[in-house]
Amino acid sequence: MDSITPGKGPKGHEEQNLPVPSEKVDLDAGQTIERTTLHKGLHARQITMIAIGGAIGTGLIIGTGQGLATAGPASIVLSYAIVGFVVYLVMGALGEMATWIPMASGFTGYATRFCDPSLGFALGWSYWLKYIVVTPNQLTAAALVIQYWVPREHVNPGAFIAIFMVTIIVCNYLGIEFFGALEFVLSSIKVVVMIGIIILCLVLALGGGPDHDRKGFRYWKSPGAFKPYMTEGGLGKFLAVWASMVTATFAYLGTELVGITVGEAVNPRKTIPRAIRLTFWRILFFYVLSVFLVGLNVPYNSPDLLFANNKKASASASPFVVAISSAGIRILPSIFNGCILVFILSAANSDLYICSRTIYSLAVEGQAPHFLARTNARGVPFFALGVSSIFTLLAFMNISSESETIFSYLASFVTMFGLLVWISILTSHIFFVRARRAQGVLDSALAYTAPPRNTRVLFCPRVLYHRCTDKELLGFYT
Repeated sequence: MDSITPGKGPKGHEEQNLPVPSEKVDLDAGQTIERTTLHKGLHARQITMIAIGGAIGTGLIIGTGQGLATAGPASIVLSYAIVGFVVYLVMGALGEMATWIPMASGFTGYATRFCDPSLGFALGWSYWLKYIVVTPNQLTAAALVIQYWVPREHVNPGAFIAIFMVTIIVCNYLGIEFFGALEFVLSSIKVVVMIGIIILCLVLALGGGPDHDRKGFRYWKSPGAFKPYMTEGGLGKFLAVWASMVTATFAYLGTELVGITVGEAVNPRKTIPRAIRLTFWRILFFYVLSVFLVGLNVPYNSPDLLFANNKKASASASPFVVAISSAGIRILPSIFNGCILVFILSAANSDLYICSRTIYSLAVEGQAPHFLARTNARGVPFFALGVSSIFTLLAFMNISSESETIFSYLASFVTMFGLLVWISILTSHIFFVRARRAQGVLDSALAYTAPPRNTRVLFCPRVLYHRCTDKELLGFYT
């Protein structure tokens, strides 16, 4: 069995887990160096904020409206809690592997090393495909936000998509130091805004708004806490929770981003576990509490919720904007809509970063064309960034008047890939634990340990597998 000692290869020889620059020497022209290394410029606080920036985006701000309209407030709270528990186990598994053996290729490298190279190959390309869909999806959502102020009849959404597209490409090209600092600032704004939203929703639910309407749990009684899905009765309520997991899963996607940053993290054995802990608990707090409070302020049958009817969609249908507007606050909806735009652009920026680093890692491992591993003086894999940027052009599908339908289909497509990634991470960790125990490495030797393995084996694969195979509830045919 291959050795899993940190820094050691299968035969006990030294293994360099992070890519080493390859050199080319030209005797006539002099020495030239083909750079293939990333710069180590990310600290735990920056990695945490990058992950938060990638996770808090359209899934929470806009997509929650679809879940609320489809299943009701209690259903989305339960689904967010259940999926949050699954994410906790996935992040724990990733953290244990990243602490023991930091690899620049992240979880794709763990799949290759502990399971099979074919799994690493499939996982890497699937993850890249996922994010070349997520990035234009975020740009599509940004165009929806702009429609709050500028209707599509006045300005073509394609103009705003082009501006946002160029902006995130430039931000990614300027280097990891600039990118990390920018995302830290933007994600800090997200955290402050989310705390403000949580406090505001609580105040509105208790009757502290201009209308002095103490809602409490009124909407949990009428129209109800659960909206039956596909059938009536208890089965319909269960299916409502099950169906709303699509929205919850889409919202949590991106938390595994920490595994992509290993190659650019300072002291990854200490940085990555800390970033994982900080990322998960912050996101879980923001998600579960915010969806609970928005369910107190907005009924699931509100005609303003996104996808609740066939009207043209705009970000004014965000459940948070609906809650603020319904309370009679005139100024805040426009301000909050601007915050939503910052949220989405930050998420799009992080998503493009993931795209470029994922295909870069594949190229370093020989699973993608080698030229994609080349980096510039700033440590930016510019060819990988360029290839990934091409697919942001998919966002121009938003020019169609049926952009809300495109948004729904892209969300379902991305959710499928996200579930497959989580399954692969858990599978890799199971084989990692088996190899570690076979070689007598005790849990006490680890700097970071994941939750009990039996919990992951019995619970997570079953839940994630059924979410992947249940195509009707995933939304492909709805």
